[in-house]
Amino acid sequence: MNHMRYNVACGDYVIFTRGAFVTAISQSDDCRLVVMSFPAEFSARIYIKSKYGIIGHLSLMKNPVMLLSETDYEHCLESMNLLKKRASDTINHLFRDEMLESLLKAHILDLYDIHARGSVSISIMSRPAKLMQEFIGLLIDGDFIKDRRLEYYANRLCITPHYLSEISKNISGLPATYWIDRFVMEQLSRLLMDVNLPLDNIAYRLNFSSVSYLTRYVKKGFGVTPSQFRNNFKHK
Repeated sequence: MNHMRYNVACGDYVIFTRGAFVTAISQSDDCRLVVMSFPAEFSARIYIKSKYGIIGHLSLMKNPVMLLSETDYEHCLESMNLLKKRASDTINHLFRDEMLESLLKAHILDLYDIHARGSVSISIMSRPAKLMQEFIGLLIDGDFIKDRRLEYYANRLCITPHYLSEISKNISGLPATYWIDRFVMEQLSRLLMDVNLPLDNIAYRLNFSSVSYLTRYVKKGFGVTPSQFRNNFKHK
């Protein structure tokens, strides 16, 4: 995912967040999966107000694989099977959407609990957590396309660039510039995979001033030039 390779074993729970870029999937002959997906607008409707949400989201962007205990595995499997059954019911339910949203919220809270129990506890104040969430929200909404400067996001949040960096390091363990570049690189990966898309077009779409600037950015992020990136992708 996003050019990092992960191994998934029996009993693992994998969560791909919005914007994740997944390639080169390989599986064993005895691999069996239970898969659940839902559109972004649905996830927005079931947003859970929890300080842990932003920590979990950032953590999953770095590593999407959670190792479940036998008990947690049974609980997750039971919840997903129930969601599948109720979503496929043909019986009319006057509050079907609300019912499914509630079931999914319960499942997500279970995942919060599993993830929190398996992670180092992070103590944060509600305001920094809210600011970090708003910062990541700006990136998810695509603001990284029009501006990659730390000052831009600090101004949008009405704080100083230094304070934004401090918040990001305290909550995610990484500087704010990392997350800006992370979103840019993910989008660059998608565009570079389309070999018929000219580099000047990509530079225009991502608001780079020139192809040479784009090339330097790709070389710094991926360690290869855009043409080498495309050549490597074609041979995978």
